Amino acid sequence: MTRIAMWSGPRNLSTAMMRSWENRSDTEVLDEPLYAAYLQATGLDHPARDEIIAVGPADGDAAIAACLAAPSDAPISYQKHMAHHLYPGLDRSWIGEFRNCLLLRDPRRVLASYTKVRDAVSLTDIGIPQQIELVERCELVVDAADFLTDPTGYQIEICRTFGVPFDEAMMSWPAGPRASDGVWAPHWYASVEASTGFGPPPGDAVPDLPDHLTDLAAEAFEIYQDLRRDRLRVVSR
Repeated sequence: MTRIAMWSGPRNLSTAMMRSWENRSDTEVLDEPLYAAYLQATGLDHPARDEIIAVGPADGDAAIAACLAAPSDAPISYQKHMAHHLYPGLDRSWIGEFRNCLLLRDPRRVLASYTKVRDAVSLTDIGIPQQIELVERCELVVDAADFLTDPTGYQIEICRTFGVPFDEAMMSWPAGPRASDGVWAPHWYASVEASTGFGPPPGDAVPDLPDHLTDLAAEAFEIYQDLRRDRLRVVSR
């Protein structure tokens, strides 16, 4: 069995990427298995917080055990993870049991989208410190803007790196929710539920941000530039 962990900050391609892998006949997906433990440990107020914790697992060790548990009989286990769910004190040693990829996005675009759902935001909320940590643990670093210029080419290379055959079924999927979606889906997944494939690359213009986010965005963007230095680059066919 191949176990893949795709790490991402919020408001990225992470859910569309999960849809892509779930559309394979040989893959079982797990949606943000650390979310409940993250909310329980940090006390943060997120949409559907109580429901997420109730569904669990809300204990960090139990959440990690769920990550490590073998899926039914699927040859590929694909886990969608949010970098910011790696809260202080949570064991990291298990990450090495997976083939890991870090999915990046320009944090200025992340902030513009994130603040539509939550007003308060910090670098930790969008997973920047955790991405600095994860980049050393990941075999691949993929920038969402690059990926969207050639989704097929990038998926072929991601599959090749992880030793699984590329499947054309990854490039489109039926619209709508999935039974595998977390209970938080109604608050975050509207766009991907309407999708049937990957969208176009972002335009050149960066969204305007309110003044109080200017310094935060500048700091995050500088770190992002460092994180993407050794990213995967695919020459479009």
